[in-house]
Amino acid sequence: MTASPRLLLVEDEQHLAAGLKLNFELEGYAVDLASTARRAAELLLGARYDVIVLDVMLPDTDGFELCKKLREGGNFSPVLMLTARDATDDRVRGLEVGADDYLVKPFELSELLARVRSLLRRRSWEREQRPPQERPAQDTTSVAPIRFGDAVIDVERGEARKGDQEVKLTRLEFDLVRYFAANPGRVLSRQELQEQVWKLANYPNTRMVDNFIMRLRRHFEPDPVNPVYFVSVRGTGYKFVVPSPVTKP
Repeated sequence: MTASPRLLLVEDEQHLAAGLKLNFELEGYAVDLASTARRAAELLLGARYDVIVLDVMLPDTDGFELCKKLREGGNFSPVLMLTARDATDDRVRGLEVGADDYLVKPFELSELLARVRSLLRRRSWEREQRPPQERPAQDTTSVAPIRFGDAVIDVERGEARKGDQEVKLTRLEFDLVRYFAANPGRVLSRQELQEQVWKLANYPNTRMVDNFIMRLRRHFEPDPVNPVYFVSVRGTGYKFVVPSPVTKP
């Protein structure tokens, strides 16, 4: 029998939390509930969760800060943030601190459940343990890993390595690498990256893109200060440069 997916719900509105917990349990999830960031941190110390549904407005801190601390501490469980704030800046901030998805209140229950299922599908890819040599030789449905330098990034399985070291990437970091690899050598503007990767059209603040490029450089460049793969193009954007042909999705 397959174990129920474990879900941590961090929500301080009592009636909303009770209703969401019940509906998640009816969908087959094993749900733990926290009404504060402190309680959530205690639960996270004692258990691993397949997905975290995190409210932004909490009584002791905000969800942005909790999500940031999770990522800095090496916890890469998928995070879906809930908020009553519909400003684009808030959505961007959630993505910048490492959230995987963002849903604005009020929302339809069916949409929330669908988004959680989507995050769980990605989580299941990350947990696949088959080594590459055990894959079928003629697997025409799989996406080829992206290779450059000593980096190997398997977007389909949600795995990344640099040399013999595992690299933990968020969903958006995987999506950004995939978009670069699909366009090797082409100059990509910050606006294009925001529209194609973050799905943000006509958003004036492009600092988020720069922050994510810095992360990829820290992960994969031999010298992040002098990048050779994720290269800046002055006044325009970035391009993905690989000395030998890149294996792309």
